[in-house]
Amino acid sequence: MMRWRRWALGLGVPLLAIGVFVALFRWDWLIPIVEAQASAKLGRKVTIEHLHVSLGRVTTISAEGLRVGNPPGFEDAPPFAEVQRASLDFDVGAYIESSAIVIPSVTLERPQFEVLGKPDGSNNYSFDLGGGSSTAGGPGPRIGALRLVEGGAHVAIAKLKSDFRVTASTEDQPGEEPRLVARAQGTYAAQPITAELRGGAILNLRDKERPWPIGLDLANGPTKVGLRGTVQDPLALAGADIRLDITGPDMALLASLTGIVIPATTPFRVTGKLDYEAGAFRFSDVEGRLGRSDLNGRFSITPGAERPVLDADVFSRRVDLADLGGFVGTTPGRVGTPGQTAQQRQALVRAEASPRLLPTQPISIPRLRAADIHLRYKAAAIEGRGMPFDSLAVTADIENGVIRLHPVQFGIGRGRLSGDFTLTPLENGSLRAKGEIDLRRVDISRLMQAAGAGGAGTLGGVGRIDGTGRSVSELLGNGNGELTLVTVGGNLSSLLVDLSGLQFSNALLSALGIPARTEIECLIADFSLQRGRLSTRTMVLDTESYVVNGGGTADLGREALDLWMRTRSKHFTIGSLPTAIGIGGTFKNPSVVPEVGELVARGGAAVGLGLVFPPLALLPTIQLGVGENNQCERLTRRAG
Repeated sequence: MMRWRRWALGLGVPLLAIGVFVALFRWDWLIPIVEAQASAKLGRKVTIEHLHVSLGRVTTISAEGLRVGNPPGFEDAPPFAEVQRASLDFDVGAYIESSAIVIPSVTLERPQFEVLGKPDGSNNYSFDLGGGSSTAGGPGPRIGALRLVEGGAHVAIAKLKSDFRVTASTEDQPGEEPRLVARAQGTYAAQPITAELRGGAILNLRDKERPWPIGLDLANGPTKVGLRGTVQDPLALAGADIRLDITGPDMALLASLTGIVIPATTPFRVTGKLDYEAGAFRFSDVEGRLGRSDLNGRFSITPGAERPVLDADVFSRRVDLADLGGFVGTTPGRVGTPGQTAQQRQALVRAEASPRLLPTQPISIPRLRAADIHLRYKAAAIEGRGMPFDSLAVTADIENGVIRLHPVQFGIGRGRLSGDFTLTPLENGSLRAKGEIDLRRVDISRLMQAAGAGGAGTLGGVGRIDGTGRSVSELLGNGNGELTLVTVGGNLSSLLVDLSGLQFSNALLSALGIPARTEIECLIADFSLQRGRLSTRTMVLDTESYVVNGGGTADLGREALDLWMRTRSKHFTIGSLPTAIGIGGTFKNPSVVPEVGELVARGGAAVGLGLVFPPLALLPTIQLGVGENNQCERLTRRAG
């Protein structure tokens, strides 16, 4: 009996103590331990008001009044996150049997987030998790259903010029897992933003056998974005089968959404397949319109530590070069383009009224340095009134603000005009441009058709430019270089020749469309460029009936013309008044008038060639892109 009592006393006291402990135990006693571990893991203060655990094979853990604080430098209230109640189910049996972390469901009731970013770049949403998980490389947790009840967030990031609010919740569908629905409203990039996201159930996001559906409609100012499709592996942003549709009045407005600076454009709409692979967002099978031009191809954007990288292969079946005006600093488009805004229309009217022809808009070097760009573009056909070009091909690279065009190539009939250019940023905020151009077998008929005249033959030549400035106008206005053009054979509408020689009757017939052409034997034009002043060193056109020579200057900085041309008949012609024609005015508004003083003084005398120029020095160049040069060689020998 005494032994039994001792055993009863020995067992009873501990059991009684355990029973009393269990009866009095509160899970809240563990809150300080949980708070300390969570605070150390997140690097900021974490507090919990109440903690509950319901034990079982599937154990439910709940935390009430969960708060995650802000990092130093931000006010304590409101905190980064507040959750009225957070609970999760943990499958203890699965962990005991296979060490698998299985969380059948997670529920967040009224979670609220305050996402802040200051102008200096500091923010409250970046976390230092102390080197990551010790289970890195192993299988992650298998998450079941995630339910959000009246969730919300306030996002205010100064650098993005954003201040908007988000509401998010899950909707339960009969026989289906809860699906995510989120809405946003406010401002982004200083533009109004509205968005609605409808996703699938957040059910085991690592399950690649169950694609996650997504539907997004977003409007940022006048730009509208639509996403439809599925994502195979949402956590890795991989395996996307999504169609992206973007419309807007100007691609420049996409900079805030993509991080890539794009020049101003005409109204656009593009659609294509969006995917993410090897660290890059890919936009492929692109089809769309840019103003009056079609736009097709593929794009990829790779986010980088210093700058994002854009790689693009784009082509157009037909392009209106006016739609690409923003890429050279002019106002893009034409008045009346579909989808054009009132501001764009007014800008085009102002540009048309401007006395300047060359682009004067400064090239923004900081914007150039915002991203690295590698572009390959081809246009099979070029449209536009008076357009001499048939096709276009461009290979462009922008790296750390340095622009390389290698080459820009225009097709003109069976020939081409091509150029290689490098624009390098300077410390004073301007650019240095160096380039070379090359003309090979350019079809004169295409040039003359653009000028409203006729002609035939081929044109060749070479040129170079070296200048500094903040715009295309300044680059040319401060530039140095040279240009040489040569034509052999073919014919030129006599309208141009007769007008410069005041052949009144023939000019009238030509203007009325009556055929009247003159055969070209040789054309040589040689110019030098010094500090933006283009001076004529040689200009002579030898035809079967006339010799036309000319000279003068063109000031590229002031866009002022001071040129003259004179036609001399090789035989006596009634009505021929061999006086000079002066070409003055500006690039945009030239004027053509005869020099009356010389007309009176000369009174109709003809002097044949009478050339004063060093043509023999041009012999090495007159073969450029024109083939046979016998006629030009005879002309230079005669002049010599």
